Amino acid sequence: MSDVDPRAIIVFDGVCVLCNGWVRFLLRHDRRQRYRFAAMQGDAGRRLLADNGLDPDDPVSFLLVEYDRDPSPRVSTDTDAMRRVLTGLGGAWRLAGVSALLPRRVRDPLYRWLARNRYRWFGRHDACMVPDPAHMHRFL
Repeated sequence: MSDVDPRAIIVFDGVCVLCNGWVRFLLRHDRRQRYRFAAMQGDAGRRLLADNGLDPDDPVSFLLVEYDRDPSPRVSTDTDAMRRVLTGLGGAWRLAGVSALLPRRVRDPLYRWLARNRYRWFGRHDACMVPDPAHMHRFL
């Protein structure tokens, strides 16, 4: 990833209607452009998933890789990743931090239940989303 200067990379399911809505939401609300995006169907997304112990062919996890001053990235998955992304937006979104009060063993199974059913409930695109040209620099 040395050709990119990411502060944080979100690996998302590029064909999932719900996941694409989440990315559009973040593009709208991430005013500091902290987050970059990699579809799990692409080379960069698959590599990030595999490098962090997740199966690129079993897209039930949400991955956030944060590059701060420390040379080793901070990796979060599922509801921890979602909470970190929302609090990272700043402002009122920091209130998402209270979700940490609910134990992960409760939060993550709920997340995985949603992830397993997302295509059936929200739909699926035939191909990964093509970002608006104004946002193209934020996609790997």
